[in-house]
Amino acid sequence: MLNTKASGPRNKPDEILEVMGLKSGQNIADIGAGGGYFSLRFAEIVGEVGKVYAADINLDFLQFIKDSAKEKGLNNIITLLVKDKLNLPEHSIDFIFMRNVTHHLSNRVEYFKNLRKYLKPEGRIVIIDYKKGKIFSFHGLFGHYVSKEKFIQEIKEAGYSLVQEFDFLLEQHFTIYVKQSE
Repeated sequence: MLNTKASGPRNKPDEILEVMGLKSGQNIADIGAGGGYFSLRFAEIVGEVGKVYAADINLDFLQFIKDSAKEKGLNNIITLLVKDKLNLPEHSIDFIFMRNVTHHLSNRVEYFKNLRKYLKPEGRIVIIDYKKGKIFSFHGLFGHYVSKEKFIQEIKEAGYSLVQEFDFLLEQHFTIYVKQSE
């Protein structure tokens, strides 16, 4: 079900991948990988030399990703079960990708400060999260959203700068950040 929604034309996955500019040989962390739709797509793009770190709190999702990768002949996906903290190789990630995840984080400023150590100096964080939506929408009723303005303020406090912003997603905001100089 998760992959069906992520791959749907309304969610514009091809456009997301195109504007990200992910290349062969790069390393990407898909935090909150869910059913792995984007992890699998990333693995095809980065090829044998690149790595995809599919991180999630749900072991069943990670097993599904492993099985799907095996079926597709992809051996460049590393699954990570996240319990208390994320465990990625430091200074090695070109992209951190988070789709519909940030609204679940309780202390986003601290969380993103901790992510800095994993990114390469020119590494980027790609954030896609729900807009508020209508009051009787799932997002509105259950608070499954973070306003773009609030998120931009929080990630700035964590030491990042907004470098790109896209408005082609109907229900989500889509922004890309880099680390500010220390």
